[in-house]
Amino acid sequence: MDCDLFFEVALPEHSGWTEPGLYRDTLAAIEHADRLGYRCAWLVEHHFLRGYSHASKPELLLAAAAARTRRIRLGHAVIPLPLHHPVHVAERVAALDILCGGRLEVGIGRGFSPREYAVFGVPMGESRSRTEESLDILRASFARSPVTYRGQHYRLEDVDILPHVVQEPHPPLWTAAVSPETYAWAAARALGVLAGPFKPWFMVKHDLGRYRRAWNAEAPPRVGMTVGVLCLEDGARARRLAAEAFTWYYRQLFAVTLPVLERLYPSYEQLHELGRFRSLMKLGIHLGLLDTFGLTVVGDPQECRAKVRKYAEAGITHLLCAFGAGVIEPRIVAESLELFAAEVMPCAVAARAPESEVAGAPSPLTGSS
Repeated sequence: MDCDLFFEVALPEHSGWTEPGLYRDTLAAIEHADRLGYRCAWLVEHHFLRGYSHASKPELLLAAAAARTRRIRLGHAVIPLPLHHPVHVAERVAALDILCGGRLEVGIGRGFSPREYAVFGVPMGESRSRTEESLDILRASFARSPVTYRGQHYRLEDVDILPHVVQEPHPPLWTAAVSPETYAWAAARALGVLAGPFKPWFMVKHDLGRYRRAWNAEAPPRVGMTVGVLCLEDGARARRLAAEAFTWYYRQLFAVTLPVLERLYPSYEQLHELGRFRSLMKLGIHLGLLDTFGLTVVGDPQECRAKVRKYAEAGITHLLCAFGAGVIEPRIVAESLELFAAEVMPCAVAARAPESEVAGAPSPLTGSS
């Protein structure tokens, strides 16, 4: 199992931080991770989420990171395809792949914010069909020849989309995966899946069985799981810091997703399975609940190794670690990055899933605790 980084680029109002400082600290963390041997750094795209996410144009941060790093791969995930014209997405992806020397990874998704859809003038009920068409056009652009496409939402006639990606045949493609139907949809299109960060682990495990059974590509399936991570020599200190920072982070995340879960917008009906957690979310989020849901890896190196091993043995191939979730000071993030790389990452890389898990045999619906 590979270990990646995941950044929401949060700016909590009580942090005292500034946006310029936050951007500098994010880039410094990616540079540090590059030296420590982490595989990939992922940045997500969100809009209008004050406090929770301040990187509405992550491609610019990724371009800056490309100039400062040498080995670490750079993940753009997820790009909410319905909010952008697919030609713009294809141009952005190709330019980034050139700038980072073929180290780009691309994650796509529909997004989940009614506010984003309203501001950008896109009907939320068209999210699935627009995503399908945009993905078709993005893949067509990788052929490096003019694209003709006739769909319900987009029509292109002999459009030469420039520039071209560096990687052959193209950068690895992933999709955000929350609803159960997305896992089979992703497998049919040979897309890696990015699970989490708010869906409980035991539900993700169940979805992964569906994903593996539907997978028929020659390459093995790719499964990413996003979790909040804080690894310190003093496990009690790690839990104390995470208790405040991670609970703030997940409260913001659940506050953003609750409207979709409650109203069940068109084409998002499959999210009804998460509705059973609404009462829990409203009652209060705390570190114990997050740990029970399998959404955090917090503690000393020994505790973190045990938790990470469970993900690897269940078939997770990429652990996306949100080291800076909430208000975690940059020096503590650096400390955690270093200790995790030295004491936990070797265990993750060495861990392997049983053949039954990889082949898609059903597994028990157990939590992480």
